[in-house]
Amino acid sequence: MQQWVAEVAYDTPSGPKKVTESFYMPSADDVRNAIAKNGGYPLMIRPHERSPLERLLARSTWWQVQLLRGIQFRSTSTSPGVALWRIIQAETNPMRQNILAPAREALARGLGAIDALRALRIFDHGTIAILAASEKANKLQEGIPHAIHSITQKRKNTRAIAGTMSWLGIDVLMIVQSLFWGKGMVLNWFRGNAPSDPAELENYLRIVDNLELTWDVLIGIATASGVFLVWTVFSFWINRGKTDWPTARIVRKIPLIGAYLRDLGFADSMMAAARMLRGLVPINDALAQSSEATTVPEVADYWRGASKELERGVLLGAALDRKPLNRSERLELASLSDLAQVATVLESVAEMRSASAKTKHALIVWIAFGLTGVFLAIAFGSAIYALTVMNMSLDSMMGGLMQGAI
Repeated sequence: MQQWVAEVAYDTPSGPKKVTESFYMPSADDVRNAIAKNGGYPLMIRPHERSPLERLLARSTWWQVQLLRGIQFRSTSTSPGVALWRIIQAETNPMRQNILAPAREALARGLGAIDALRALRIFDHGTIAILAASEKANKLQEGIPHAIHSITQKRKNTRAIAGTMSWLGIDVLMIVQSLFWGKGMVLNWFRGNAPSDPAELENYLRIVDNLELTWDVLIGIATASGVFLVWTVFSFWINRGKTDWPTARIVRKIPLIGAYLRDLGFADSMMAAARMLRGLVPINDALAQSSEATTVPEVADYWRGASKELERGVLLGAALDRKPLNRSERLELASLSDLAQVATVLESVAEMRSASAKTKHALIVWIAFGLTGVFLAIAFGSAIYALTVMNMSLDSMMGGLMQGAI
Protein backbone atom coordinates (compact mmCIF):
# COMPACT_ATOMS: atom_id res chain seq x y z
CA MET A 1 0.00 0.00 0.00
CA GLN A 2 1.27 3.46 -0.93
CA GLN A 3 0.04 6.99 -1.34
CA TRP A 4 -0.22 8.29 -4.91
CA VAL A 5 -0.81 11.79 -6.26
CA ALA A 6 -2.66 12.04 -9.56
CA GLU A 7 -3.68 14.82 -11.89
CA VAL A 8 -7.13 13.95 -13.24
CA ALA A 9 -9.25 15.55 -15.95
CA TYR A 10 -13.05 15.48 -15.68
CA ASP A 11 -15.66 16.46 -18.25
CA THR A 12 -17.93 19.20 -16.90
CA PRO A 13 -20.71 21.28 -18.50
CA SER A 14 -18.28 24.19 -18.67
CA GLY A 15 -15.53 22.11 -20.25
CA PRO A 16 -12.65 19.88 -19.11
CA LYS A 17 -11.49 20.47 -15.54
CA LYS A 18 -8.13 19.36 -14.12
CA VAL A 19 -7.86 18.49 -10.42
CA THR A 20 -5.19 16.95 -8.20
CA GLU A 21 -6.26 13.98 -6.06
CA SER A 22 -4.51 11.58 -3.69
CA PHE A 23 -5.04 7.82 -3.48
CA TYR A 24 -3.85 5.14 -1.07
CA MET A 25 -3.60 1.98 -3.15
CA PRO A 26 -1.14 -0.85 -3.94
CA SER A 27 -0.11 0.24 -7.46
CA ALA A 28 -0.48 2.88 -10.14
CA ASP A 29 -2.77 0.56 -12.12
CA ASP A 30 -5.19 0.46 -9.19
CA VAL A 31 -5.18 4.26 -9.12
CA ARG A 32 -5.85 4.36 -12.85
CA ASN A 33 -8.79 1.97 -12.45
CA ALA A 34 -10.24 4.01 -9.58
CA ILE A 35 -10.02 7.20 -11.65
CA ALA A 36 -11.78 5.49 -14.56
CA LYS A 37 -14.60 4.33 -12.27
CA ASN A 38 -15.12 7.94 -11.19
CA GLY A 39 -15.38 9.03 -14.83
CA GLY A 40 -12.02 10.78 -14.94
CA TYR A 41 -8.98 10.65 -17.20
CA PRO A 42 -5.57 10.26 -15.54
CA LEU A 43 -3.04 12.79 -16.79
CA MET A 44 -0.21 12.01 -14.39
CA ILE A 45 0.29 9.53 -11.54
CA ARG A 46 3.28 9.64 -9.23
CA PRO A 47 4.17 8.32 -5.76
CA HIS A 48 3.69 10.87 -3.01
CA GLU A 49 6.93 12.26 -1.59
CA ARG A 50 7.10 14.33 1.56
CA SER A 51 9.21 17.46 1.74
CA PRO A 52 12.11 17.51 4.27
CA LEU A 53 10.08 19.81 6.55
CA GLU A 54 7.11 17.45 6.43
CA ARG A 55 9.36 14.51 7.28
CA LEU A 56 10.79 16.38 10.24
CA LEU A 57 7.31 17.24 11.56
CA ALA A 58 5.89 13.78 10.91
CA ARG A 59 8.71 12.10 12.82
CA SER A 60 8.52 14.50 15.72
CA THR A 61 7.71 12.54 18.86
CA TRP A 62 5.77 15.55 20.18
CA TRP A 63 3.39 15.44 17.22
CA GLN A 64 3.06 11.65 17.45
CA VAL A 65 2.06 11.92 21.12
CA GLN A 66 -0.47 14.67 20.34
CA LEU A 67 -2.04 12.54 17.60
CA LEU A 68 -2.39 9.51 19.88
CA ARG A 69 -3.82 11.62 22.70
CA GLY A 70 -6.37 13.06 20.30
CA ILE A 71 -7.47 9.56 19.31
CA GLN A 72 -7.65 8.52 22.97
CA PHE A 73 -9.82 11.46 24.02
CA ARG A 74 -12.20 11.16 21.06
CA SER A 75 -12.53 7.37 21.25
CA THR A 76 -14.34 7.55 24.60
CA SER A 77 -17.63 8.04 22.76
CA THR A 78 -16.86 6.52 19.36
CA SER A 79 -14.59 3.98 17.65
CA PRO A 80 -10.85 4.72 17.19
CA GLY A 81 -11.27 4.80 13.40
CA VAL A 82 -13.99 7.45 13.60
CA ALA A 83 -11.92 9.37 16.16
CA LEU A 84 -8.95 9.44 13.79
CA TRP A 85 -11.22 10.44 10.89
CA ARG A 86 -12.55 13.39 12.90
CA ILE A 87 -9.01 14.50 13.75
CA ILE A 88 -8.09 14.44 10.07
CA GLN A 89 -11.24 16.31 9.06
CA ALA A 90 -10.66 18.97 11.74
CA GLU A 91 -7.06 19.61 10.68
CA THR A 92 -6.62 22.99 8.95
CA ASN A 93 -2.83 23.14 8.59
CA PRO A 94 -1.98 22.23 4.94
CA MET A 95 1.30 20.55 5.90
CA ARG A 96 -0.36 18.35 8.49
CA GLN A 97 -3.19 17.61 6.07
CA ASN A 98 -0.60 16.36 3.62
CA ILE A 99 1.02 14.19 6.31
CA LEU A 100 -2.35 12.74 7.34
CA ALA A 101 -3.47 12.11 3.75
CA PRO A 102 -2.42 8.41 3.70
CA ALA A 103 -4.47 7.75 6.87
CA ARG A 104 -7.48 9.54 5.37
CA GLU A 105 -7.24 7.43 2.21
CA ALA A 106 -6.89 4.24 4.25
CA LEU A 107 -9.96 5.05 6.34
CA ALA A 108 -11.93 6.03 3.24
CA ARG A 109 -11.21 2.57 1.78
CA GLY A 110 -12.67 0.92 4.89
CA LEU A 111 -9.42 0.00 6.66
CA GLY A 112 -9.10 0.17 10.46
CA ALA A 113 -7.40 2.69 12.71
CA ILE A 114 -4.17 0.67 13.03
CA ASP A 115 -3.89 0.26 9.26
CA ALA A 116 -4.39 4.00 8.90
CA LEU A 117 -1.70 4.77 11.50
CA ARG A 118 0.64 2.30 9.83
CA ALA A 119 0.02 4.03 6.49
CA LEU A 120 1.40 7.27 7.95
CA ARG A 121 4.86 5.66 8.33
CA ILE A 122 5.71 7.87 11.30
CA PHE A 123 5.59 5.38 14.20
CA ASP A 124 8.25 2.78 14.92
CA HIS A 125 7.43 -0.91 14.96
CA GLY A 126 7.36 -1.11 18.75
CA THR A 127 4.69 1.59 19.02
CA ILE A 128 2.61 0.07 16.23
CA ALA A 129 2.91 -3.33 17.93
CA ILE A 130 1.55 -1.97 21.21
CA LEU A 131 -1.36 -0.30 19.43
CA ALA A 132 -2.11 -3.33 17.24
CA ALA A 133 -2.03 -5.67 20.23
CA SER A 134 -4.41 -3.40 22.13
CA GLU A 135 -6.77 -3.20 19.15
CA LYS A 136 -6.86 -6.99 18.74
CA ALA A 137 -7.78 -7.20 22.42
CA ASN A 138 -10.47 -4.52 21.88
CA LYS A 139 -8.65 -2.24 24.32
CA LEU A 140 -7.03 0.33 22.06
CA GLN A 141 -7.99 3.20 24.34
CA GLU A 142 -6.16 1.49 27.22
CA GLY A 143 -3.15 0.70 25.04
CA ILE A 144 -2.57 4.27 23.85
CA PRO A 145 -1.05 5.44 27.21
CA HIS A 146 1.41 2.52 27.03
CA ALA A 147 2.32 3.53 23.47
CA ILE A 148 2.83 7.14 24.57
CA HIS A 149 5.03 5.95 27.46
CA SER A 150 7.09 3.88 24.99
CA ILE A 151 7.53 6.90 22.70
CA THR A 152 8.59 9.24 25.52
CA GLN A 153 10.97 6.66 27.03
CA LYS A 154 12.67 6.07 23.68
CA ARG A 155 12.87 9.83 23.22
CA LYS A 156 14.66 10.15 26.56
CA ASN A 157 17.10 7.39 25.63
CA THR A 158 17.73 8.97 22.24
CA ARG A 159 18.31 12.39 23.78
CA ALA A 160 20.69 10.94 26.35
CA ILE A 161 22.77 9.20 23.68
CA ALA A 162 22.60 12.20 21.32
CA GLY A 163 23.63 14.62 24.08
CA THR A 164 26.54 12.45 25.17
CA MET A 165 27.75 11.86 21.63
CA SER A 166 27.42 15.56 20.76
CA TRP A 167 29.44 16.64 23.78
CA LEU A 168 32.15 14.05 23.13
CA GLY A 169 32.09 14.83 19.42
CA ILE A 170 32.71 18.53 20.03
CA ASP A 171 35.73 17.71 22.23
CA VAL A 172 37.17 15.38 19.62
CA LEU A 173 36.43 17.86 16.82
CA MET A 174 38.33 20.65 18.58
CA ILE A 175 41.36 18.43 19.14
CA VAL A 176 41.31 17.07 15.58
CA GLN A 177 40.90 20.57 14.17
CA SER A 178 43.94 21.73 16.13
CA LEU A 179 45.95 18.74 14.91
CA PHE A 180 44.82 19.18 11.31
CA TRP A 181 45.60 22.89 11.02
CA GLY A 182 48.70 22.91 13.23
CA LYS A 183 50.30 19.69 12.02
CA GLY A 184 51.88 21.12 8.87
CA MET A 185 53.24 24.22 10.55
CA VAL A 186 54.73 22.32 13.51
CA LEU A 187 56.28 19.54 11.42
CA ASN A 188 57.74 22.02 8.93
CA TRP A 189 59.30 23.94 11.81
CA PHE A 190 60.76 20.73 13.23
CA ARG A 191 62.28 19.71 9.91
CA GLY A 192 63.59 23.24 9.24
CA ASN A 193 65.34 23.38 12.60
CA ALA A 194 66.82 19.91 12.76
CA PRO A 195 70.05 19.29 14.75
CA SER A 196 73.28 19.55 12.81
CA ASP A 197 74.95 16.64 14.59
CA PRO A 198 74.51 13.53 12.35
CA ALA A 199 74.08 11.23 15.37
CA GLU A 200 71.28 13.36 16.80
CA LEU A 201 69.77 14.08 13.35
CA GLU A 202 68.87 10.44 12.63
CA ASN A 203 67.10 9.98 15.97
CA TYR A 204 65.44 13.40 15.65
CA LEU A 205 63.98 12.71 12.19
CA ARG A 206 62.74 9.29 13.30
CA ILE A 207 60.90 10.89 16.21
CA VAL A 208 59.38 13.55 13.94
CA ASP A 209 58.20 10.88 11.46
CA ASN A 210 56.58 8.88 14.28
CA LEU A 211 54.88 12.03 15.52
CA GLU A 212 53.52 12.74 12.04
CA LEU A 213 52.26 9.17 11.71
CA THR A 214 50.51 9.39 15.10
CA TRP A 215 48.73 12.59 14.15
CA ASP A 216 47.71 11.19 10.76
CA VAL A 217 46.25 8.08 12.43
CA LEU A 218 44.33 10.19 14.98
CA ILE A 219 42.91 12.43 12.27
CA GLY A 220 41.98 9.42 10.12
CA ILE A 221 40.22 7.60 12.98
CA ALA A 222 38.28 10.72 14.01
CA THR A 223 37.26 11.51 10.43
CA ALA A 224 36.15 7.93 9.67
CA SER A 225 34.22 7.68 12.97
CA GLY A 226 32.52 11.03 12.37
CA VAL A 227 31.49 10.13 8.82
CA PHE A 228 30.15 6.74 9.97
CA LEU A 229 28.21 8.30 12.85
CA VAL A 230 26.63 11.00 10.67
CA TRP A 231 25.75 8.49 7.96
CA THR A 232 24.23 6.09 10.51
CA VAL A 233 22.05 8.79 12.08
CA PHE A 234 20.90 10.00 8.66
CA SER A 235 20.22 6.45 7.43
CA PHE A 236 18.13 5.55 10.49
CA TRP A 237 16.20 8.80 10.19
CA ILE A 238 15.47 8.49 6.47
CA ASN A 239 14.60 4.75 6.71
CA ARG A 240 12.41 5.00 9.79
CA GLY A 241 9.53 2.57 9.50
CA LYS A 242 11.43 0.04 7.37
CA THR A 243 12.18 -3.41 8.74
CA ASP A 244 15.72 -3.85 7.41
CA TRP A 245 18.34 -2.05 5.33
CA PRO A 246 22.18 -2.23 4.92
CA THR A 247 23.08 0.34 7.59
CA ALA A 248 20.89 -1.39 10.17
CA ARG A 249 22.58 -4.72 9.43
CA ILE A 250 26.00 -3.14 9.95
CA VAL A 251 24.96 -1.56 13.25
CA ARG A 252 23.51 -4.85 14.52
CA LYS A 253 26.89 -6.53 13.98
CA ILE A 254 28.49 -4.20 16.55
CA PRO A 255 28.54 -6.53 19.61
CA LEU A 256 27.12 -4.37 22.42
CA ILE A 257 24.82 -2.28 20.22
CA GLY A 258 23.44 -5.39 18.53
CA ALA A 259 22.61 -6.93 21.92
CA TYR A 260 21.00 -3.64 23.02
CA LEU A 261 18.72 -3.57 19.97
CA ARG A 262 17.86 -7.24 20.46
CA ASP A 263 16.82 -6.58 24.07
CA LEU A 264 14.61 -3.70 22.97
CA GLY A 265 13.05 -5.89 20.27
CA PHE A 266 12.23 -8.66 22.75
CA ALA A 267 10.90 -6.18 25.32
CA ASP A 268 8.49 -4.62 22.80
CA SER A 269 7.35 -7.87 21.18
CA MET A 270 7.00 -9.79 24.47
CA MET A 271 4.88 -7.03 25.99
CA ALA A 272 2.73 -6.88 22.84
CA ALA A 273 2.23 -10.66 22.92
CA ALA A 274 1.28 -10.56 26.60
CA ARG A 275 -1.24 -7.79 25.99
CA MET A 276 -2.88 -9.76 23.17
CA LEU A 277 -3.07 -12.95 25.19
CA ARG A 278 -4.69 -11.10 28.09
CA GLY A 279 -7.22 -9.81 25.59
CA LEU A 280 -7.99 -13.41 24.55
CA VAL A 281 -6.52 -12.98 21.06
CA PRO A 282 -5.94 -16.41 19.42
CA ILE A 283 -2.40 -17.59 20.07
CA ASN A 284 -1.51 -17.98 16.37
CA ASP A 285 -2.58 -14.40 15.65
CA ALA A 286 -0.67 -13.17 18.70
CA LEU A 287 2.56 -14.85 17.58
CA ALA A 288 2.19 -13.58 14.02
CA GLN A 289 1.55 -10.03 15.22
CA SER A 290 4.51 -10.22 17.63
CA SER A 291 6.86 -11.06 14.75
CA GLU A 292 5.88 -7.74 13.16
CA ALA A 293 6.49 -5.80 16.37
CA THR A 294 10.23 -5.44 15.84
CA THR A 295 12.76 -4.49 13.18
CA VAL A 296 15.36 -6.96 14.51
CA PRO A 297 15.28 -10.00 12.19
CA GLU A 298 16.57 -12.32 14.94
CA VAL A 299 13.61 -11.46 17.18
CA ALA A 300 11.10 -11.73 14.32
CA ASP A 301 12.53 -15.17 13.41
CA TYR A 302 12.02 -16.27 17.01
CA TRP A 303 8.28 -15.60 16.85
CA ARG A 304 7.89 -17.09 13.38
CA GLY A 305 9.74 -20.21 14.49
CA ALA A 306 7.55 -20.52 17.59
CA SER A 307 4.44 -20.19 15.41
CA LYS A 308 5.63 -22.97 13.08
CA GLU A 309 6.37 -25.25 16.03
CA LEU A 310 2.90 -24.57 17.42
CA GLU A 311 1.32 -25.49 14.08
CA ARG A 312 3.17 -28.81 14.21
CA GLY A 313 1.42 -29.65 17.48
CA VAL A 314 4.22 -28.72 19.88
CA LEU A 315 3.11 -27.40 23.27
CA LEU A 316 3.22 -23.62 23.66
CA GLY A 317 5.89 -23.68 26.36
CA ALA A 318 8.16 -25.89 24.27
CA ALA A 319 7.50 -23.78 21.16
CA LEU A 320 8.57 -20.61 22.99
CA ASP A 321 11.60 -22.35 24.52
CA ARG A 322 13.97 -21.28 21.75
CA LYS A 323 17.12 -19.34 21.09
CA PRO A 324 18.13 -16.49 21.31
CA LEU A 325 16.47 -16.39 24.75
CA ASN A 326 18.91 -16.95 27.61
CA ARG A 327 18.89 -19.97 29.91
CA SER A 328 16.78 -18.47 32.71
CA GLU A 329 14.12 -17.20 30.27
CA ARG A 330 13.93 -20.55 28.49
CA LEU A 331 13.58 -22.45 31.75
CA GLU A 332 10.74 -20.17 32.79
CA LEU A 333 8.92 -20.67 29.49
CA ALA A 334 9.57 -24.41 29.32
CA SER A 335 7.92 -24.91 32.71
CA LEU A 336 4.57 -23.51 31.55
CA SER A 337 1.67 -25.81 32.19
CA ASP A 338 -1.27 -23.42 32.18
CA LEU A 339 -2.14 -21.10 29.27
CA ALA A 340 -3.20 -18.44 31.77
CA GLN A 341 0.42 -18.20 32.95
CA VAL A 342 1.81 -17.37 29.51
CA ALA A 343 0.95 -13.66 29.58
CA THR A 344 2.48 -13.28 33.06
CA VAL A 345 5.71 -15.01 32.02
CA LEU A 346 5.97 -12.97 28.83
CA GLU A 347 5.51 -9.76 30.81
CA SER A 348 8.25 -10.90 33.20
CA VAL A 349 10.60 -11.60 30.29
CA ALA A 350 9.75 -8.23 28.76
CA GLU A 351 10.60 -6.45 32.02
CA MET A 352 13.91 -8.32 32.31
CA ARG A 353 14.81 -7.46 28.72
CA SER A 354 13.87 -3.83 29.30
CA ALA A 355 16.11 -3.70 32.40
CA SER A 356 18.91 -5.35 30.43
CA ALA A 357 18.51 -2.78 27.65
CA LYS A 358 18.82 0.06 30.17
CA THR A 359 22.03 -1.47 31.54
CA LYS A 360 23.49 -1.84 28.06
CA HIS A 361 22.43 1.72 27.24
CA ALA A 362 24.41 3.03 30.24
CA LEU A 363 27.35 0.80 29.33
CA ILE A 364 27.39 2.13 25.76
CA VAL A 365 27.53 5.69 27.09
CA TRP A 366 30.39 4.89 29.49
CA ILE A 367 32.35 3.03 26.80
CA ALA A 368 31.93 6.07 24.55
CA PHE A 369 33.34 8.22 27.36
CA GLY A 370 36.24 5.80 27.83
CA LEU A 371 37.17 5.59 24.14
CA THR A 372 36.97 9.36 23.82
CA GLY A 373 39.16 9.72 26.90
CA VAL A 374 41.77 7.39 25.38
CA PHE A 375 41.68 9.35 22.13
CA LEU A 376 42.10 12.67 23.92
CA ALA A 377 44.89 11.25 26.09
CA ILE A 378 46.81 10.13 23.00
CA ALA A 379 46.22 13.50 21.34
CA PHE A 380 47.38 15.47 24.38
CA GLY A 381 50.26 13.06 24.95
CA SER A 382 51.48 13.50 21.40
CA ALA A 383 51.27 17.29 21.79
CA ILE A 384 53.36 17.12 24.98
CA TYR A 385 55.78 14.84 23.17
CA ALA A 386 56.01 17.46 20.41
CA LEU A 387 57.21 19.96 23.03
CA THR A 388 59.96 17.50 23.94
CA VAL A 389 61.00 17.32 20.30
CA MET A 390 61.00 21.13 20.19
CA ASN A 391 63.29 21.22 23.23
CA MET A 392 65.67 18.83 21.45
CA SER A 393 65.79 21.21 18.48
CA LEU A 394 66.28 24.27 20.69
CA ASP A 395 69.03 22.56 22.71
CA SER A 396 70.83 21.68 19.50
CA MET A 397 70.54 25.26 18.26
CA MET A 398 71.80 26.69 21.55
CA GLY A 399 74.69 24.21 21.52
CA GLY A 400 75.68 25.37 18.03
CA LEU A 401 75.52 29.02 19.06
CA MET A 402 77.69 28.34 22.11
CA GLN A 403 80.29 26.54 20.02
CA GLY A 404 80.30 29.42 17.52
CA ALA A 405 80.82 31.93 20.31
CA ILE A 406 83.80 29.99 21.69
